[in-house]
Amino acid sequence: MFPSEVTDFFRTQKTPFYYYDLDVLNATLEEIQKHGLSKGFHVHFALKANNQPKVLKLIKEAGLGADCVSGGEVQRAIDSGFSACEIAFAGVGKSDEEIELGLKHDIFCFNCESVQELEVLNELAGMQGKTARIALRLNPNVEADTHRYITTGLNENKFGINASDLDEVLDRLPDLNNLKLIGIHFHIGSQIENFTPFEELCERANMLNEHIENRGFELSVINVGGGFGINYTHPNDNAIPDFERFFGLFESRIKLKEHQQLHFELGRSVVGQCGSLITRVLYTKYGETKNFAIVDAGMTELIRPALYQAAHRIDVLTSSKRDKNYDVVGPICESSDTFRTDISIPEVVRGDIIAIRSAGAYGEVMRSAYNLREANSSVYSDEV
Repeated sequence: MFPSEVTDFFRTQKTPFYYYDLDVLNATLEEIQKHGLSKGFHVHFALKANNQPKVLKLIKEAGLGADCVSGGEVQRAIDSGFSACEIAFAGVGKSDEEIELGLKHDIFCFNCESVQELEVLNELAGMQGKTARIALRLNPNVEADTHRYITTGLNENKFGINASDLDEVLDRLPDLNNLKLIGIHFHIGSQIENFTPFEELCERANMLNEHIENRGFELSVINVGGGFGINYTHPNDNAIPDFERFFGLFESRIKLKEHQQLHFELGRSVVGQCGSLITRVLYTKYGETKNFAIVDAGMTELIRPALYQAAHRIDVLTSSKRDKNYDVVGPICESSDTFRTDISIPEVVRGDIIAIRSAGAYGEVMRSAYNLREANSSVYSDEV
């Protein structure tokens, strides 16, 4: 929860806005250092989860690299002080201009997802007189046990190279003289709380690693991606994911060879719990079967509930009244602009301050200007 002085500060601010608790972020980074970096693992932070410069500065200072999925994210990583040798560039649809940007900065690795992408990258690298380091993003066909919109490792998904096509890709690589294969890359989905999919990923990764090395390629990088979930129901009691168990699973199950390093691309688990969307109650409506708390934040500020049916914890910071059931909804002219339905929270009145929790990942980065909504500046705990 939030101290009273922080809540008092929120009352004075124009809402809605994102609030970042840097103590939570730093504590999370310490656990990643303790259980991941200290073991020699490489962790690239996924900028698609959060690209705020102040957040990125702390992540970079903690020793993490950058995982990017667009040219804009590559540039943001460079501008935020990440070394080019720490930047991995993934994405199923990299444009020529984005590839050229990565080549210009000589980034660590391009995670490639198709034969045609390899051919285009080879051509563009040749035009710059460079050799591009690549990892093949392989599709392990592992069910991630998460929402279907954020499942990425099945044969039916648009991402990655299927195992049935791998030998064709390996046959093609020797002819692509401007590429250097350094590793393999996986990412099976997001918000994975069940560890079984990660165990299955390790089995598939070991098998594919062995197969490719037996084909005569030496892989120095085994990149198992990210996807580790957070607890959206109890963010106060579970502010930091169990990184000891997460990293320990891969440490015990991935069979690295002496010349190989283990890489991760974590996003949500790094920043998810440090961010909250702070909003104000505009109106209340009481009907025959429904009560509505209409707030000034909407799907333009946090689209996850509308897009993924995500359920964020909602805390009322300025009311201690008896609980009442509400649909907490926003002002956008869409029926899907709903944060929670039939949720029991303290009875609210116009002006009450509400925190929508666990919004540090895939919150502010997905904000839109739909309905010509203006964005308010973020607030950080060291500013209060």
